[in-house]
Amino acid sequence: MVIAKSELFTGEQQKQAILFKALAHPARLAILMYLAETKTCISGDISDKLPLSRTTVNQHLMELKKAGLIKGTISGSKTNYCLNTCEIEKMDQMNRQFFQNLLIVQSNECS
Repeated sequence: MVIAKSELFTGEQQKQAILFKALAHPARLAILMYLAETKTCISGDISDKLPLSRTTVNQHLMELKKAGLIKGTISGSKTNYCLNTCEIEKMDQMNRQFFQNLLIVQSNECS
């Protein structure tokens, strides 16, 4: 019986990997910051605000949505994008715990 390699890791580790992958590109970080700074949902073309093509921005938006960092709702021919603050708060807690665990294990290394 073949087991998918992802099944060898915990659900939390899999969620963290998706999140870290989504955050591993500067364009995605810029999109998140833009959405945070506007403090509202964006119904226009986000690619107007970034030095990237519309197709490239859409690919990055899909990765952010897959990770749960943004929400997108279709309104006519446009999609409204917003930060998913509830999920961002959950991911923040998950990552704080992850890094705390790393530091606890290695606390004597930097002394």
